[in-house]
Amino acid sequence: MNKHIELVEEWLADPSSVSKEKLKANSVSAALAATNAANDTYATTIAATFAAENAAYYAANAAENAAYYAAYYANAARWVAEYHKLVKEQGL
Repeated sequence: MNKHIELVEEWLADPSSVSKEKLKANSVSAALAATNAANDTYATTIAATFAAENAAYYAANAAENAAYYAAYYANAARWVAEYHKLVKEQGL
C-alpha cells in the first residue's frame, strides 16, 4: 500500500485525525515520489504514483483552504479511488 494514499484515506475518514502540517508534508513527499517514478518503465506504477500525489495535494489544500474544502475533499477521494483501480487492474 502507498503511504501517501494511506494518510489521505485516514484524512478522508476523519479530517480532524491528520494535521494540516502532516498533509502538507505528505503532499511534498508524494510529489517527490512521483518525480522519482518518472524514471520507472512501468506506466501503471507512474500513474498510481501520480494518483497518490494528487490525492495528497488535494487533501493538503482542503486542510489549508476551508472555503474550497468540499471540492478538494471530492478530488482527493477521486484520486484515491483511481489509485486503487490502477493497483487492482495491474496487480501491483
